[in-house]
Amino acid sequence: MRQDKLSAETDMASMTLLEISRVFGRVPNLFQAYAKHPLLLEANWNKVKAVLLNGKLRRKVKEIIALLVSHDNGCDYCVAAHSAALKSLGASEAEITAMMKKGWVPGHSAAEITLVAFARKANLHWRDINEEDFRALNALGVDEVEIIEALGVVELFAGFNRFARIMQVPVDF
Repeated sequence: MRQDKLSAETDMASMTLLEISRVFGRVPNLFQAYAKHPLLLEANWNKVKAVLLNGKLRRKVKEIIALLVSHDNGCDYCVAAHSAALKSLGASEAEITAMMKKGWVPGHSAAEITLVAFARKANLHWRDINEEDFRALNALGVDEVEIIEALGVVELFAGFNRFARIMQVPVDF
């Protein structure tokens, strides 16, 4: 019975890695590291699909949140991964550098800028989030679904940042 369970988990990991490869054109080292625990690999991949690859917010905004949360958390792996993703979405190296130094680059709406700042605050100073933060977002037309989605990106990458750093996942971007 135990052997059947291990075989099923191995098959699940193989299918998940194949799907990841189809989406990214390869399997990034982060997912290869998670593949040693097939159920966790699948759970994390499903969360990436739900939070990063789908949803209401523009993908570029979510990639910026992932980049800045990763930068704030000191995760070189995730900074490299999301810098590459932003480049594929049209961001220049200078824009990415400016984002990490200044927190943002021009050309985005006030709602997006405020939402990214909120996400960074939720990552670093979550105890300081208050009603004024929500009122500011709502005044700019940011709805609850967008706030939850941004927080989902923060949650996902705060976890990935810690995992990648602790497991010393080699940068492959």
